[in-house]
Amino acid sequence: MNRYVIGITGGIACGKTNLTDALKELGANVIDADEVSRALTAPGGDALIPIRTVFGDGVFRDGDLDRRALGSIVFSDPDKKKLLEDILHPMIRNRIAFLLDRAEGIVFLSAPLLFECGYEKICDEVWCVYVPQKEQLRRLMARDRLTRAEALKRIGSQWPALRKARLSDVVIRTDGTPEESKEKVTGLYRDRKETRLAERSLQ
Repeated sequence: MNRYVIGITGGIACGKTNLTDALKELGANVIDADEVSRALTAPGGDALIPIRTVFGDGVFRDGDLDRRALGSIVFSDPDKKKLLEDILHPMIRNRIAFLLDRAEGIVFLSAPLLFECGYEKICDEVWCVYVPQKEQLRRLMARDRLTRAEALKRIGSQWPALRKARLSDVVIRTDGTPEESKEKVTGLYRDRKETRLAERSLQ
């Protein structure tokens, strides 16, 4: 199958969503692990029953999952975080496999836990969205209205952004303006499209 998978990862609040949105605007095929996870935990989602079974009614409000309540539990207790991952990760993996099987051409797999979950093994290359931790912390506190301690717990629940950057094929710094970051990913995408076209013409 003529498929080329580019993984996109990065630490929390490093600007990954801004870049995947830019790729979608360009017409790129983006499989977003976060969107898959949200669908599984949305009203009627397949993950709700096992989550209620494990974590109880306290993480639900008016029948819907209270993501903030669940987050406060799992980001404070590694064992509880592992329980949630054991529920969600197999479901997410199965959905990603289903979508990839039906994809052709260049397809982006956007996953914050790409390396943690071993998804780099199914990617032809990996792009990492990166900012230094000081900026990552500032953004996360502002975006999610978290205290410094809460934000550090969430950052600490993932591999360090610098570690992900060192393992990636391409590092995209996003500490400029959102528009500058979009220009970077647009240029990279157009370059990959041209390269793939050239490769196909030689086949």
